[in-house]
Amino acid sequence: MTVTTSTPATATATDTGADTAADATVATTPTKPVIPSALSVPTAPSASTGPRKVSQSRILGSILWRDILVTARQPWLFLAEALLQPLFILFIFGKVLADMDYVDSSYVPLLLPGIVGLTAFISALQATALPLVMDFSYSKEIEDRLMAPVGIRLVALEKIVFGGIRGFIAAALMIPVGILVLGVSWWPAAALPPILAVLVLGSLLGGALGLVLGTVVPARRVGVVFGLALTPLMFTAAAQYSLLSLHGLKWFQVVVGINPITYINEGLRAVLLDKVDSVPLGIDLAVLAAAIVVASVVGIRGFTRRAVD
Repeated sequence: MTVTTSTPATATATDTGADTAADATVATTPTKPVIPSALSVPTAPSASTGPRKVSQSRILGSILWRDILVTARQPWLFLAEALLQPLFILFIFGKVLADMDYVDSSYVPLLLPGIVGLTAFISALQATALPLVMDFSYSKEIEDRLMAPVGIRLVALEKIVFGGIRGFIAAALMIPVGILVLGVSWWPAAALPPILAVLVLGSLLGGALGLVLGTVVPARRVGVVFGLALTPLMFTAAAQYSLLSLHGLKWFQVVVGINPITYINEGLRAVLLDKVDSVPLGIDLAVLAAAIVVASVVGIRGFTRRAVD
């Protein structure tokens, strides 16, 4: 008797269909979201992954360093702006007129401190005022600094400090240049600390007054205002003469005494020249410090008003 064994094709097909249906069911079944327990406590972010707080002094230093780098990339332009005018004044008044015997030989040592002090002030004032006039009127580059996470008053203070740095560097460069041009003796090393104090205060005063002018003067009138302001300031600053030597012109002595730049030049002469009557150094430093405070307050208020507008 022959036994025939059948192939389980039907069963295989049935199993395959069942597996396919099961896979389809699993694939189409939506995944249930995992609901966090109400009792779970969220993990606090670690201090290393959180945002770091940068101090405002560091931000202020970065802004100041950026302005210094911009100036350092154009050294010849800076030297021309800072030294060209005082160099010609020294050459004409101290060299040409002295060689022609139009001025006495004792006048040359008196002239050099005045020109150095004037250089510190004028360079700081121009470095602060002129860029501010352009920034507020045309270029609007000041908006980049105002968007920094630092107070508006600190941005204004940075402008004063930067102008002071430029003025101090210009005056420091003018000292050896003037000594070589005029052929006078080198200034004593013992006088270096008071000289630095006077030049620092004089440069900061130029930066503070530059902030005042930069926030008050409109761009269309900057040439006229600077011409009207700088010329009287330069020639009533006791740069070419001493304040106490004007006893024959009392009214002009009063005008020169009101000018705060006078006390930069008188301070340098008080340190360097024993034979010339000059205002005592303590009075010079006190007047300069007071003038810096007043000009800074006025300038920062003007800067804040222009920045908000």
